[in-house]
Amino acid sequence: MSSTFRFVIAGTGNISRTYWNAVKKLPGIDIVGFISRSGNKPGWLPEDVFIEAAQNFSEIKSDFDGVILCTPNGMHYTGAIEAAKLGKHVLTEKSIGISLPEIDEMISTCKANNVKLGVAYQRRMSPDNQVVKQLLEKQKLGRVYAADLTVKNYRDDAYYNSGAYRGSWKMDGGGPFMQQAAHQVDLYGWFFGKPERIVSCYGTFAHDIETEDHGAAILRHKDGMIGTMIASTVAKPGFDARLEIICEKGTVIMENDIITTWAVDNMENPSRVPGGKIHSGASSASVEDTSGHEAIISDFVAAVREDRDPCITGESARLATEIILGVYSNNIS
Repeated sequence: MSSTFRFVIAGTGNISRTYWNAVKKLPGIDIVGFISRSGNKPGWLPEDVFIEAAQNFSEIKSDFDGVILCTPNGMHYTGAIEAAKLGKHVLTEKSIGISLPEIDEMISTCKANNVKLGVAYQRRMSPDNQVVKQLLEKQKLGRVYAADLTVKNYRDDAYYNSGAYRGSWKMDGGGPFMQQAAHQVDLYGWFFGKPERIVSCYGTFAHDIETEDHGAAILRHKDGMIGTMIASTVAKPGFDARLEIICEKGTVIMENDIITTWAVDNMENPSRVPGGKIHSGASSASVEDTSGHEAIISDFVAAVREDRDPCITGESARLATEIILGVYSNNIS
């Protein structure tokens, strides 16, 4: 491996631009090519940027070390398998996949070819999320009674009309639970583990799509904890995601990954970003703040160089998809 870690990005849409912008801020990391169905570079790249483009990884002539999968959810599987069999390390956008058997094959194929598999659930890198995770692991908050998660986003018709795959079961793998709320579902699973039972109700109200655009779920855990989730793209104008943790020693409320209410007995607020701001996604899919992606990319490259697991492995990211599929398979309506 050269001193510069070289990526090829699969996909040329909005999220690929986020990774392009993030990588350009990181020393020792570069992008040497793009993969697209047309074989052309992204239209958003300036004309004076000359970079290789192809229809699949095997056609890229430049040497490269890893791939970043920015394709629709339903295509992560094929991209990961192709790259792994070429001996390339795989960093994929969320959700890791929309089928548990396919996710398991992604994990096993990467292991068989001795390449790393990382997933961009970058909200785990947010300082306050890491603080809360440590407190929960050390049981500093006492027994957790309940956790209420709401992801009330808004997406207009133009968003869903911008790609034929949007709002489809085959490519998106679902509506706001699998798309907009996937990051927060990942945090829920990271914090509280796998629920024993899920009951849900969802429907399609304001968009001409196959999947849900609003839904709710109740989750019961082995220790008795009760969780609730709401995921939506019909909540005008869009609101910051909110997680309320009700526990033995008090209540913690987080909005958009920042502790906004701290009412815990005999413990000062441990927030590391008081008054801070993190990309929300409440009303737009565009990402201006790339700091979370920069952290994920930097960790992934370091994991390759140090021969260790990336901070978010395929096995760890699998749980979010498992929970979401549980929501979809236990609909009472």
